Amino acid sequence: MIQTTVVGSYPILDWLVAAPSRQALEDATSVVLKTQELAGIDVVADGELYRFDINHPETNGMIEYFVNPLEGIRSRVTRRDVEDFRKIKGMGFRTRPAAVVEGPLGEGMLNLVDDYRRVRRLTTAPLKFTVTGPHMLAKTLLDRQYADVPELAHALAGVLAAQLREIDADIVQLDEANITGSPEEAEWAASALNVMLDAIPTKPAVHLCFGNYGGQSIQKGHWETLIAYINRLRTDHMVLEFAFRGESELQHLRDIRPEIGLGIGVIDIKTTVVETPELVARRIEAAAKAAGVERIRYVHPDCGFWMLKRSIADAKMRALVKGRDLFEGK
Repeated sequence: MIQTTVVGSYPILDWLVAAPSRQALEDATSVVLKTQELAGIDVVADGELYRFDINHPETNGMIEYFVNPLEGIRSRVTRRDVEDFRKIKGMGFRTRPAAVVEGPLGEGMLNLVDDYRRVRRLTTAPLKFTVTGPHMLAKTLLDRQYADVPELAHALAGVLAAQLREIDADIVQLDEANITGSPEEAEWAASALNVMLDAIPTKPAVHLCFGNYGGQSIQKGHWETLIAYINRLRTDHMVLEFAFRGESELQHLRDIRPEIGLGIGVIDIKTTVVETPELVARRIEAAAKAAGVERIRYVHPDCGFWMLKRSIADAKMRALVKGRDLFEGK
């Protein structure tokens, strides 16, 4: 059976923003998990509600949450820092760095293990835990400590890997949303990511998309140029964006190493139009024809849901499950 899952984020609940507390966060996370279970999602995620930063809603805290607590990081960014960051090529969609690296990196106050244990108590369903990858994080930082971006990425990977070793979620998914526009960085980006993948004690996954910055696609790359990068990864399966991009690139799936399973995006999160189960089934069928149905392990949205209204996200999850069931003849 092809399993249904989500990529990670869920729309922030209004009442959590209005009255945040640890208990409110646990209550809201329970709502997110139960909503997925009722929709029929096979592998649920916590919605990443604890990462929400009202000052960085475009990326839902997928960067700042991981870097700001680290030792060696300065989160207060000066005017000079901003000017220096703007001189760096390849990060034009960001006007300022997420933070500044001023010393050797350490885990500091980051505690992903506690984040995971908190959500693990709230559901008995198969659970996915998500972490941003080192390529994305390194590219958004202003570095005044390491020799170059690859060295910084490997330092970040080492710090995060130490925590991943203690996280035994059914799936641990690493998210990279910048490498899709920088395939020339594949060798060192894959090397750094493998440091984290090797530390995962359960089932490792890698999510790639072409950006979901405020609901917009940022990277201008193509799947064909990313196959070499994917084939370097020591991962159980990939979680790939395809619904928004269409079917023209599905042919490249057959070039991915056969031992790497495929997760196919069949729900477009950049539109508020809710897919019909028939459309979802057709998208799965197209991917199955291109890569072989035996290689498709998961179907899911292209990316996280945080930019959508809850009613839209919930309807899209129900369509995902019904479309999978229709494809499998249930």
